[in-house]
Amino acid sequence: MAAAAARSTGAMEITRRLTAICGPSFARFAGAADEVAGRAARWVAVPGGTEAAAEVLRLAARHDLSVVPRGAGTKIDWGAAPARVDVMLDTGRLAGLGHQPVGSPVAEIGAGTPLRAVQSILERTGRRLPLDPSSPGATLGGVLAADEAGPLRHRYGTACEQLIGLRWLDADGELVSAGAAEPPAGPAPVGLDVGRLLCGSQGGLGVLVSATLRVQAVPASRVWVTRPVWTPLEVHDLVCAVLAARLDPAAVELDLPAAGSRSHRPVHPSLAAARANHPSMAGRRGEQPAVRGGAGTLAVLLEGGPADVTERAERLVTLFEGQASVLDAAPPWWRRYPFGPGDTALRIEVPITDLHAAVYALRDAAGAPVPVRGSAGLGVVHAALPGALPGDRVASILAAVRGVLLARRGRCVVVNAPEPVRQAVDVWGEAAVIPRLRAAKEHLDPHRRLAPGRLPGGL
Repeated sequence: MAAAAARSTGAMEITRRLTAICGPSFARFAGAADEVAGRAARWVAVPGGTEAAAEVLRLAARHDLSVVPRGAGTKIDWGAAPARVDVMLDTGRLAGLGHQPVGSPVAEIGAGTPLRAVQSILERTGRRLPLDPSSPGATLGGVLAADEAGPLRHRYGTACEQLIGLRWLDADGELVSAGAAEPPAGPAPVGLDVGRLLCGSQGGLGVLVSATLRVQAVPASRVWVTRPVWTPLEVHDLVCAVLAARLDPAAVELDLPAAGSRSHRPVHPSLAAARANHPSMAGRRGEQPAVRGGAGTLAVLLEGGPADVTERAERLVTLFEGQASVLDAAPPWWRRYPFGPGDTALRIEVPITDLHAAVYALRDAAGAPVPVRGSAGLGVVHAALPGALPGDRVASILAAVRGVLLARRGRCVVVNAPEPVRQAVDVWGEAAVIPRLRAAKEHLDPHRRLAPGRLPGGL
């Protein structure tokens, strides 16, 4: 009884101190919705600025409390579950767009800023960030922490690859700056390669404060050229042809629905027979792609000046042999993940020449077509397994797919999954970056207070 009373007194004291740091309305005991991949938090703190966030981290260090940052929460359940969540540090007030001269080629953005708000502000001056992640309402910090990217990554790279400056707080609350964009009177800079280790770390190496990225003019013209596809091998041939044609696409995206999906449409028998005889079906005559999965879609985004885009679109239509459609708006599935709440979500990364092998391996292991969507031009796609599949079944599917990918320098990561599946599988699989992440963890968070267990290897 005395021990419980002491714990209660200690908890109230920490709450009082968090309130003093963040303000009366911005610190509280955590509620039912304040959890990370099933791990409930104890407190929620919403610091009003960099120094307040540093104070929260110093308080956590004094009391040996773990801290997990949260942005908009759109990807809070992605990746491995942390070992514990004492303080959830909400970055919602670490927001804003730094003042920049008119026409500046860069922008410094607070980590808690919703990306769509940044784009809205920049569009007023005819500019944009070449970023289009699929999570609605995502903050810039959340995009960086999850290393999330949308279709535009094909031409411009991920947000992490576009960084020219980054500021974050380490586990002791010390402000660290990386790259060439820190204020002259700011902290001593470190190499941007160190800063980029925070990308995809889910808060396990530092609390992001702000990032500086390049901005560009909004393209004068955009068109999407789409073509129906029926097999992964056909996709392989088409993607290779598109890339070889030097059309400078901004994105090359694929949507391959599973059997019974809403994109399935009845197909005339003569057309079904023609598809069955398509060269991509060589050696797989037993499949009935038009019946089992319906038509998928390959979509290519072209950006630039109106005349240039029109000329490139015409060349692409010719390349697609008359089976193409030219659209002024994106297909309905564009920038949407193939998985939904409750599904087991996978991300597959493989050289584009082996993407078809990865999709076939996933289909064969699952025993049926699996919805796949993503950047076919880079070999980075997402897939969805039904959430009702038991953990041991998902584990066997992962083992089969990872075995195929291992020989092809690829990997398969479990992005999200129901708790029983998460407990039964290795979320990360083999991760070549583990030694480097371990060194970074020892340097930036030696006591493992920041999102412990979220990084590959249980770091």
